[in-house]
Amino acid sequence: MIIHDAQFLTSNSRADLCPDPKLPEYAFIGRSNVGKSSLINMLTGRNGLAKTSASPGKTQLINHFVINDNWYLVDLPGYGYAKVSKTSRAEWARMINYYLLNRSNLMCVCVLIDSRHSPQSVDLEFMEKLGEEGIPFVMIFTKADKQSTAQTKALLAEYLRKMSEIWDELPRYFVTSAETRLGREEVLTFIEEVNQQWKDDAAASA
Repeated sequence: MIIHDAQFLTSNSRADLCPDPKLPEYAFIGRSNVGKSSLINMLTGRNGLAKTSASPGKTQLINHFVINDNWYLVDLPGYGYAKVSKTSRAEWARMINYYLLNRSNLMCVCVLIDSRHSPQSVDLEFMEKLGEEGIPFVMIFTKADKQSTAQTKALLAEYLRKMSEIWDELPRYFVTSAETRLGREEVLTFIEEVNQQWKDDAAASA
């Protein structure tokens, strides 16, 4: 997929105020400071499209971007640790949960995981909840450039072993780096494939 155009569309705290669900949509979410904004900027080829920050918890709203006038990319608030109040975290959780359960055009949730760390319970629990609700998701391992390829492979194998304790069928996954653009084509090709399925399904039901 070639990104010709990527534009910020809107931010809000209510799923019912999100843009018209006329296009397929992909939501990006992960623990605070997982490198979400950097990954979004790398995928779209637009530095500064998503605001990056050294402080966890920067994203606090549902942020919609329209890509190639063809699909929506959604930047969701991170979960886990952030220097905000428990009340704010609870509000984010309710906002995210309502969005995930009620957004009719949500094709896939991209769960971002720091490739440098062993499996974290907060990530595993979040993905298990997605599975229970029947919400499609993929895993995107970030920051692969911060360690050797051997270290990444070892930690990835550990992660998949841990996932296999819960899942009969493992979700699809991608290994990425915002610095080296590793995994960019693979993620965009996946989105392109799902977009085509969306179009095929729409044509079949017309």
